[in-house]
Amino acid sequence: MAAVAYDPLSMRKFDVVVVGAGFAGLYMVYRLRGLGFTVRAFEAGDGVGGTWYWNRYPGARCDVESLEYSYQFSEELQQEWSWSERYSGQPEILRYANHVADRFDLRRDIEFGRRVVSTRFEEEDSRWRVEVAPPEGATAGAFGVGGAARSNGKDAGNETVFARFIVMATGCLSAANLPDFEGLDDFQGEKYHTGAWPHEGVDFTGLRVGVVGTGSSAIQAIPVIAREAAHLTVFQRTPNYSIPAQNGPMDQNREAEVKAEYPAFRARNKRMPAGLGADMNAMNDAFAEVRPEERRRRFEERWEYGGFSFMASFADMLMSQEANDAAAGFVREKIRGIVDDREVADLLSPTNVIGCKRICLDSGYFETFNRSNVTLVDVSSSPVEKITKSGLRTGGRDYALDAIVFATGFDAMTGALARIDIRGRGGRTLRSKWEDGPRAYLGLGVAGFPNLFVITGPGSPSVLSNMLPSIEQHVDWVADCMAWMRDRGHAAIEATREAENEWVAHVGEVAGATLYPTCNSWYLGANVPGKPRVFMPYLGFPPYVEKCDAVAANDYEGFELS
Repeated sequence: MAAVAYDPLSMRKFDVVVVGAGFAGLYMVYRLRGLGFTVRAFEAGDGVGGTWYWNRYPGARCDVESLEYSYQFSEELQQEWSWSERYSGQPEILRYANHVADRFDLRRDIEFGRRVVSTRFEEEDSRWRVEVAPPEGATAGAFGVGGAARSNGKDAGNETVFARFIVMATGCLSAANLPDFEGLDDFQGEKYHTGAWPHEGVDFTGLRVGVVGTGSSAIQAIPVIAREAAHLTVFQRTPNYSIPAQNGPMDQNREAEVKAEYPAFRARNKRMPAGLGADMNAMNDAFAEVRPEERRRRFEERWEYGGFSFMASFADMLMSQEANDAAAGFVREKIRGIVDDREVADLLSPTNVIGCKRICLDSGYFETFNRSNVTLVDVSSSPVEKITKSGLRTGGRDYALDAIVFATGFDAMTGALARIDIRGRGGRTLRSKWEDGPRAYLGLGVAGFPNLFVITGPGSPSVLSNMLPSIEQHVDWVADCMAWMRDRGHAAIEATREAENEWVAHVGEVAGATLYPTCNSWYLGANVPGKPRVFMPYLGFPPYVEKCDAVAANDYEGFELS
């Protein structure tokens, strides 16, 4: 479709402004249009896809199986689309997002290359004033900031639009966590961040490459980069657990079985704690109830099967320290059996609770360290000192590099929101409200910020669930809420402080009964210097959905309507 003409003086008005055109933004536009609302989505990138638009690094792949990581709102869509692999890669997922946008003609309500820089609630009119940057220069470069550049919104060229509601579909993993190393700008080679990868790709053939970080993105990228580079040096601060994905071509018989009963398959998944894996044969018995030889057999079986099923070996894997220690020990044993050099194997072996950080799935990650052109450097005790003109210095030693890949993750769940100047009642910023940690009711609404909804925000299952069903559940709840308000003549809805406080406490209590908070993870914001340590996601998809449904059934209990 033709681009919308940019006019900073137009003062356009909509029922709803949606920020972002990833999977949440696309479905939000679809639902609101179907309900007769006027809606406009603004997307910083030049296309749809959200995290899959920005994260194009080598090996980028979803860690949820393809038949589950997909929309379910349209049976026709479920039936017509066929995935080529058990776990889909970034290019295929992006093709799927574009297919959805085209199939449902969603682009006519989306403006690309438009970054929302600020938004302010106007109390007298119960509406949001939204400042949107002009189209030029909206997207990031090779070492840019992906979909979330921080701004104070003060630019004479910005366009102002108005909306009764604003929906933040900005994503949980969209604000790149950029390194703050001394000398970063002095480096004369090429530098990249996995979360803002050049769309034309990168050829590392014959280059000396350094990768900083060993989280999920690095674990996927390292084996691919190692096959191209003349030499790859991996700088590791903290080792991570990783389970073989055992990825491969889609099993056509499996696909046919699922498609024959897709609604029932989805319904079974919705009853699972993370909204996925109903068919992975999760065990309901506790570790202590199972004989030692059976424990070993289960671990072996699930290691060979691959994927998240390993963490379903016993019902209490993240409740019982004994069960968790056994699983962690098994993975360390596997690492030492794969990696030839014992010292390297020990460095790659995590010692924290398994699962308190998101489990990584890999394709040949540990095997990569047996290659003669790969070196592992431990920076846990001797941190990176600086980036030099010709490489990187750590432990008093200089490493000559032609290119550096920063796989340093994201400012998860709150970063994209914090980088927009969002002001609620009395002009208070969301940044100041969340300076001691994020606070939201159900992860959907924020006290002091009427008519603002967050999709998969802090306090919802989000990153501890299958993201697409979580997105659909949130979008459906928000769309139904708006329609309910319209039918009853309500102009504004706002979470009460009491409901917000009670929910935040409940999220903490649920997490506190598990082993999740025991290690420094991005679930807590521990990967971002200075970020408050608060466990952000809610554990348990089914009870969360039940709570949301009850709130709606009780005329949006915990929200104040006017």
